[in-house]
Amino acid sequence: MFQTVLGLFSHDVALDLGSTRTRIAVRGKGAVLDQPAVVAVQTDRRGRRNILAVGDEARAMIGRTPPDIDAVRPVRAGTIEHYDVAEALMVHLLRRLHGRNGWMSPRMVVTVPCAAGEMERRAVRECCESAGAREVHLVPKPLAAALGAGLPVQDPSGIMVVDVGGGGTEISVLSLSGVVTSRWVPGGGEGWDQAIIEYLREEFGLLVGPITAEELKLELGRAMGGSEDDLLLVAGRDLVTGVPRAQDVAGCDVTAALRGPIDEIARAVQATLEATPPELASDVVENGVVLVGGGAALPELDRALSERTGLPVVTIDAPERACVDGAARIVEELDLLDAMAS
Repeated sequence: MFQTVLGLFSHDVALDLGSTRTRIAVRGKGAVLDQPAVVAVQTDRRGRRNILAVGDEARAMIGRTPPDIDAVRPVRAGTIEHYDVAEALMVHLLRRLHGRNGWMSPRMVVTVPCAAGEMERRAVRECCESAGAREVHLVPKPLAAALGAGLPVQDPSGIMVVDVGGGGTEISVLSLSGVVTSRWVPGGGEGWDQAIIEYLREEFGLLVGPITAEELKLELGRAMGGSEDDLLLVAGRDLVTGVPRAQDVAGCDVTAALRGPIDEIARAVQATLEATPPELASDVVENGVVLVGGGAALPELDRALSERTGLPVVTIDAPERACVDGAARIVEELDLLDAMAS
């Protein structure tokens, strides 16, 4: 009874807790928060940790902090690596929704990767409960993404969803509101940033940080057709002299840097299809592949994967919101949970 009363003071919440961004939707309002999944933590001389900043403010500190401050990403590849920091992130975001209401106790639908084991799922559940949730429902990310994309997940037909996230890419085949087969490719958007860092190191002898690499990816990144004429001047450290140096980087350089990670996704798509029952695999060959996740916004990624796999590939509108939109739909229609559990 007391929990029911607490629910009167709270909004039901859909949470997509990603490696690079955390997105929240509220029942009846849709997506309302989209913040970097970064927390700035200061450790004093006694080893006590204090939260200094969360989200955009903390992200701006990456690569710029003194030794006693760390800009921490609490979630890696869909797994909570820093429990107390993840809890602080959730509390901060929930307070953004509810104000400093000590009575907040929302019901939460949270997306988790299919690859998450029982220990990881329990950690997510307990973290949400510690942050104030009165009821937590965990939903596989590909199912939430498919719902958010408006796909007919309840039909007896094979649907392949490729979720290009920040910490990795999850390739899944769905049917009858369930995940038939799934494969995880590490890296994701962060891996793409690292590929750009390695490319600049090898080709130009220039060391840049992850923020600069991400800027290059967002400004010039294309899966195919990067141009020599599109240039961005970036600053880094010359690996020979050790002094700062500026370098023009072309769009074709970024495309070349991303070729390896995209090839890996294509191989994983083919391997997932080979592991799919023949009837469902034929559905995928006929209906194609749907790209979701923040990385799916990379221009020409659908075309590049289609050429590498021989499958039709499409990217939905606002692919980065697919998971949270699907979780929000479940918040509105909790009977969908019964179909997924059946």
